[in-house]
Amino acid sequence: MKLIQISPSNPSSLKSRFRRRFLRSLMKIKTVLPTSSSSPRRIFLQRSRRIKTAADKSLALAVGSSSKRAWSRAILWKIQYKAKAIRRHRPYSFRRICGSNNRPNIGNKRFNDKKKRKKKKRHDDEEEEIGEADQLRELVPGGEGMDLCSLLDETAHYLKCLIAQVQVMRSIDQFYSQSQSQSQSQSHLN
Repeated sequence: MKLIQISPSNPSSLKSRFRRRFLRSLMKIKTVLPTSSSSPRRIFLQRSRRIKTAADKSLALAVGSSSKRAWSRAILWKIQYKAKAIRRHRPYSFRRICGSNNRPNIGNKRFNDKKKRKKKKRHDDEEEEIGEADQLRELVPGGEGMDLCSLLDETAHYLKCLIAQVQVMRSIDQFYSQSQSQSQSQSHLN
């Protein structure tokens, strides 16, 4: 696998850190050989899951391991727990994980236990806003126990990082698509 020679304006930028980590992860995935008894579809699905996990982990680590961002800590915790479950040969069930008391303390402690809060009478507009916030909490990793202000801040940062991830992955795809088409055209000329 060729390494991409892109000269970014800032080598310590989020995109650069993500690209370095992601390409290293892809190299490791490429070196792992599938078992001969696996079907092509199973091999494809395993490789797809590994690439998705590598992209998620690379993004979370590119933000910084000492980051105050709940979404990056939640992603890293989920990946770590899943790896431990696989090593123990237990089926991975994220719903079981969320129900356990062993999950990391992410977000504001006051809002973690929704059952303890008293429900107040709200107007229809307030109920709609709360429903939308709950939907957002489901989408942002680690957003379950956050107040609205923290949730919006985490969401904005998470979206910024996802956009950077997509841009880097597109540039990698374009680079390898161009190099592959050039090598095919050279082989046809010979």
